[in-house]
Order: sequence, then C-alpha cells, then structure tokens
Amino acid sequence: MPSAFLHPYARPAAEEFITVVRGDGALVFDDTGKEYVDGMGSLWYANIGHGRADMADAIAAQVRTLAAYHCFDPFTNAPSETLAARLRDLAPIDDARVFLTGSGSESVDTAIKLARIAHAQAGHPERQLIVSRQRAYHGVTYGGLSAQGLPLNQAGFGTLLPGFVNLPADDSEVFATFLAEHGHEVAAVITEPVQGAGGVWPPPDGYHAELRRLCDKAGCYLIEDEVICGFGRLGRWFGSEHYGVRPDLITFAKGVTSGYVPLGGVIVGRRVHEALASDPTFLLRHGFTYSGHPTAAAAAIANLDIIEREGLLGRAVKMGSRLEEGLRALAADGNIAGVRGAVAVWAVALNEGTDANAVRNAMLAHGAICRAIPPSTLTFCPPLVTTDAQVDRLVDTLAAATS
Repeated sequence: MPSAFLHPYARPAAEEFITVVRGDGALVFDDTGKEYVDGMGSLWYANIGHGRADMADAIAAQVRTLAAYHCFDPFTNAPSETLAARLRDLAPIDDARVFLTGSGSESVDTAIKLARIAHAQAGHPERQLIVSRQRAYHGVTYGGLSAQGLPLNQAGFGTLLPGFVNLPADDSEVFATFLAEHGHEVAAVITEPVQGAGGVWPPPDGYHAELRRLCDKAGCYLIEDEVICGFGRLGRWFGSEHYGVRPDLITFAKGVTSGYVPLGGVIVGRRVHEALASDPTFLLRHGFTYSGHPTAAAAAIANLDIIEREGLLGRAVKMGSRLEEGLRALAADGNIAGVRGAVAVWAVALNEGTDANAVRNAMLAHGAICRAIPPSTLTFCPPLVTTDAQVDRLVDTLAAATS
C-alpha cells in the first residue's frame, strides 16, 4: 500500500523509499544504519553539511526567545533586520533591500511580481513580459513554472500564466533580436548563473555580461536566480560575482540556511526599490505568512557565520576542482560521455544507451548519492565540507557503476 505521504517529484504509485534518519557532515544514514556520501547536498542546499550542533543551538536559542511572528505592517523582528543588512552587505548590488520568503519558488514569484509592479510604479505598466531561457528551472509555483524552460515539468498542469517568453538557452543574439523588437514590453529577463536543476549547464563566456548589456539597453531588469548558485556554490557569496555581473534582483533560498530551516528571499536593487518607494502612499500588497520568520533568519545568520569562519568559499573551489578532476578522468577512460559544470556543481553525460536511473540506483546500492535527470544525466552538488576522501568515494562509485 502506498505511503500516506504523497511524495514530491516521485511516482504516486511508488511504495518503496529510503528512510534517511541521520546526517553528519557530508554523510547521511538510513534506518538500516547504511552510510551514504551525500553527493547532492540533499537537494542542492546542504552547503555546511548535516547534523551541526552549532546550527541546532542557534535555532533552539531563537525558538526559546521568539519562534515566530509576522512582519506585516507594523511589525518586524531583530533577526530578520540583521539578516537583511548582512545580505545587503554581501550582495553584488549597491544599496539593496531584501524581501524574505519561505522557498526558492516563492522567491522567483516574488521577483517576477516586484519587477512588474516596480515598472508600473515608475509609469510603465506596459512592461509585463518575463523572458527566460530554455532548460531553466525556476520553481514549481505558477509564476516560476510559467517561466521554466523544462516542458516535462509543465505538462498536465493546465494553462500556464500569460506574459512569459522562453528563448534558446545560450544564444544571446536571439535575446538581442527579441529585446530590440519587444523590449518596451519587457519587465525582466530571468536567468540562472549556472542552470542547475535542468542538468547543470554553465553559460558561454561573456553570456551574463551580454544579458546585462541588453537589459540596460532595453530598460528592463535582470533577475539572477541564485537559488542553487548562492552562498558558496561557485566559490563566491553569489554566482553573479563569479560571472562579474550586477543584477537588478537576485533570488535565493537553499544555501542561505543550508536547509536547516526553510528560507528564501529576493535581493532588490536600488532601481527597483526606489520605484516602489516613489509614491509614499503606495502599499506593497505582497508577502507570505513567514516572510521574515525570526527562527529562519537566525538559522541563516548562523549559517553565514559558519561559511565565513570555516572558509567554505575557498573550500568550494578546492572540493569542486577535485570532483571535476575525478569526473574528467572517467570521461577520458570512456566510463562516461562528458562532464560539464562550474566550481562545485557538476554533471556527467552518460554514454549512449545508459539509463540515468539505473546508474543512480547502482550508486545508492554502494553508498553514494547523486541525482538522476533522465534519460542520461547525473548531477553532483556535494556539501562544501565534503572531504577529499569522500569526493574520491563518489567518483570511484560512479566508476564502478559505469564500468
């Protein structure tokens, strides 16, 4: 009989699951005691690793003081204010403000809404279009789903939202042509520094800088969706820094708390938030019950402290380089067809006729976790605390599963 729990991104008819009961650094353990190297950082987010007492202590201390209270007018709380100021100082955007949400999907929908309403407040309500890239993953709420470039994820959910245009992923000339013709209607272009859940696709050289130039020329905003790339994954606080780009809005989630408590948000650049504040009588009628949740904010502050204290931005570069080296050696040996990625997020293309789910399952059987993106891609996004020996174990397990 199926579980009472209807699982996300799973077959509703499925009856067998691995029950994870404990985590420690880059390792997780199931209810039989079996140990796994978590090569996916859970779901792209466990940057500081699992089972940390310092995170538990910070979360517990906040729960004992003020677990939760809303931030709708006229209320606020100290952890959310402190976190927003910290993120403002870290972000590659001058004089930013921060809107807090509960997830990456909420963050993307928020950025879309802020882009549209900021243009409206600036006297350009005609700017409604959101332009995205093929292969893009921008969450599962209807705004992000409509912006996606993954048709299989959209299929069966009915009519998607109007006002979204999806263009080829790596062809900036197509964007230039579209914006030259329709730029006056465009609110924002949304992109990921590295396309993540769509299969880990780094951009061509200069791609993000060209999108920035095109958005400036067209008068629209540039949204960088950093739900995966933020907080060390590309060796910098934000993936935008890795590519030398200053967006108008940055969406984040996942690594901001390393998943210890759900939290997301949008870093809002000056041009956007000044448009929103231009009319002192304007009320921003957008927000979530948990926008500014004090326990989530306290978790984020502790997480950022750990990343700084333990030098995990630098560790991401070293760990990712070792993983890349191992994967490329497998490609040279013919175990896999190819390797792509950047810094500490990687994917392998399997040889023709090799089933991604079958390889994933073989790796699970030998205590290593990756993510299968059928038909022929495996992705890796290990915690930034993953040891050299654990990286080598991931590579060796993949080698055995593809021999």
